[in-house]
Amino acid sequence: MTTTAKTDKVLIAVEQVSKSFPRPDAKGEFTVLSNINLTVAAGEVVALLGRSGSGKSTLLRIMAGLIPPTTGQVISNGKRLQGPNKDVAMVFQSFALLPWLTVQENVELGLEARGVQREERKKRALKAIDLVGLDGFESAYPKELSGGMRQRVGFARAFVIEPKVLFMDEPFSALDVLTAENLRGEIDDLWNAKTFPAQSILIVTHNIEEAVFLADRIIILGSNPGHIRGEVVIDLPRPHDRTNVRFQALVDYIYTVMTNPEAEVSKEAAIAPKAVPAPPPKSPYAQSLPHARVGGISGLLELIVEQPEGKEDIPRLAERLQLEVDDLLPILDAAVMLGFAEVTQGDVHLTEIGRDFATTTIQRSKDLFRQQVLQHVPMVVSIVQTLREKQNGSMRADFFIDLLDEYFPTAEAEQQFATAVDWGRYAELFEYDASEERLYLPEPVAADSKE
Repeated sequence: MTTTAKTDKVLIAVEQVSKSFPRPDAKGEFTVLSNINLTVAAGEVVALLGRSGSGKSTLLRIMAGLIPPTTGQVISNGKRLQGPNKDVAMVFQSFALLPWLTVQENVELGLEARGVQREERKKRALKAIDLVGLDGFESAYPKELSGGMRQRVGFARAFVIEPKVLFMDEPFSALDVLTAENLRGEIDDLWNAKTFPAQSILIVTHNIEEAVFLADRIIILGSNPGHIRGEVVIDLPRPHDRTNVRFQALVDYIYTVMTNPEAEVSKEAAIAPKAVPAPPPKSPYAQSLPHARVGGISGLLELIVEQPEGKEDIPRLAERLQLEVDDLLPILDAAVMLGFAEVTQGDVHLTEIGRDFATTTIQRSKDLFRQQVLQHVPMVVSIVQTLREKQNGSMRADFFIDLLDEYFPTAEAEQQFATAVDWGRYAELFEYDASEERLYLPEPVAADSKE
C-alpha cells in the first residue's frame, strides 16, 4: 500500500465526541473532551497538537477503538466504530515491545492475532523490518537494541498490518534529540516517496516544529476540557524545508496561539492572532495557574532581559534551553499572567515591570512579585483574605484543595494548590507548614500586606 495525494475520501470521522471519567470518591464526573469533530482523509498527514491536559492521547484512543466515547461516535471506513478499529495501527511513545520475543516475533504479533498463516507472516514481517532499516536484527531481543532501534521495531509492527491510517502517539519523545531527528526524517522520506504502508497518518505531538515538519494540517486542541480551537494548514511544498521563511512563520504563529489560549486560530495562519480576553471565572479557584515555580519564572526573565530590546524568539529560546513546549510554555504563561512579559508573533518580550523584576535586588523582586500576584492572581488573593478572616490566621490546606477539587481532578487540584503556595510564600503573603499541612499569615508582615 502506498500513499496517494490527498483525496476527498474520509477514512475516519469523529462526530460530536465527548469523554468524561468519574471523579474519585463519587464526586461526579470530569470531562476530558468536549464536542470533538474532525476527519482524516486519504493521502494526508494530520497532527493533533495541544498542551498537557488537552486530551490528545484520549482522543487518539477513542479513534482507535480502545476506549468508547461518552457521547458522539467515530466512523471508520464508513462504519460506526463499536470496538477496536481494524483500519488503524498504532505506534506508542513507550515502544510497547514484548521483551521475551525477538524483533521478528514482535513484528509478527499483529498478523498472528489476525490469523495470518506462518509463512505469510514471516514474509511480510521481513519486508517491514527491511523497510525500517533493521535487516540483520530479526533474531535480536529488545534488550539488545538501542531506543531508536526499539522504536523502529514499533514502526515495523505497525507497518506490517498495512493499516489505512497509522496512529502515532508522541513516537519520538522518548528518544534522544539526534535519534528522534533521524527517525522523524526517515518517516517523512517514506511518506514523500509514496512508499509509506498506510493511506494516512495521524500523529499526536506536543512538539510544534515536529508538527509543522510532518503534517499537512495541524489541529490545535485547547484544554479544560479538551476541545478543538481550530486548525492550521501547512501550505508548504513537500518535503517541508525548515530553512523556508514560511516554515519559521508557521512555527512562530503556532507558538503564539499556544501561549494565548483564548486567541482565535486562523486556518491559513496569515496574521498574528488577536487575543480575546477570557471571561472572568465564576470563582477564583476556577482560575488555572500554570505550573511554574518562581525560580523558573525569574530565570527565564533574566535570560530574556540580556537579549537586545529584552526580546527573544520563542522557538530559539526553547532550543537554547533544550526544553519541550510542555515545559517551556507554563513558565511563559506564568510570566504573561503576572504581567512580566508579553507574547506576539512568536516572540516574547519583557514589560517594563518585567525588566525591573529581572534586574533588581532580591527584596525588591519580592515586592514586585507580591504586587503582581495581588493584581493578577485571584486565587492567591482569596487564600490571603480567607486567612485574614480567621482569628488565628491559619487554615488547613485541604480546605483550599477541596475548593479547587470542584474545578479540577484531584491530582491537578493538588498541583494548583502547590503552585499557589509557591507564589504566595515567595511574595511573603503567607507561610506553609508541610508537616501540619496548614497555611499561616506571617505575623511580622500581616499588617503591611493589607491593601
